[in-house]
Amino acid sequence: MPTVRAPMRPLVLIPARLAATRLPDKPLADIQGDPMIVHVWRRAMAAGVGPVIVAADSQAVADAVTAAGGQAVMTRADHPSGSDRIYEALTALDPDMDFNVIVNVQGDLPTLDPAVVRQSLAPLADPDVSIATLVAEIVREEERTADSVVKMVGSEVTPDRFRCLYFTRATAPWGPGPLYHHIGLYAYRREALERFVKLPPSPLERREKLEQLRALEAGMRIDAMRVDTVPLGVDTPHDLERARELIAAGDVAA
Repeated sequence: MPTVRAPMRPLVLIPARLAATRLPDKPLADIQGDPMIVHVWRRAMAAGVGPVIVAADSQAVADAVTAAGGQAVMTRADHPSGSDRIYEALTALDPDMDFNVIVNVQGDLPTLDPAVVRQSLAPLADPDVSIATLVAEIVREEERTADSVVKMVGSEVTPDRFRCLYFTRATAPWGPGPLYHHIGLYAYRREALERFVKLPPSPLERREKLEQLRALEAGMRIDAMRVDTVPLGVDTPHDLERARELIAAGDVAA
């Protein structure tokens, strides 16, 4: 008998960590009069896929979100990753397991296109897919070799959708053809998130410093949708200035 899955009931969680080595107090950084985390929350809300809640590690971040009309939940400060933080938030917020899909939107994406949040859910229509994510074709030559740009190696299973075989900081795959920049936004089946956070870090995860390899090494299937825009991740003061310029100019998708 074919597997029958319940309709998707997504919950969007945004992990926000106040401490950041390269950009202290990053979630509270001012952009056009609002903290960065508020911009991310608003853009996730604009996607319209489900409730959006910030998983905060400090009262200051939670207060900033609630002051803007959003909802936040406090989590421990010592989580090693955003995945662990959203799992703590999920278990506190939804003990009855009403939500069966969890979308993890990073808290440092103030220029996020709401449309790509919706697109991230598409692979989960396939019952064999545990985790969905996003990629965009690399168009700048310097990004093909930059180890800060994570590449997805995968097989296209339908137009614009890939089965992910590997993620790497190296230039891969070899030979002529497009390379794909992995965008760190994930949509998990609830049971996949629970399994993932309970797994120990894997050898390739440690080597590449890429958390998603833990899932692949455990045999979990990840599919990726190809999108046209890569949101600006804010990690440095330079990134923050660029985000301020883009948002001030209105040069972001609505």
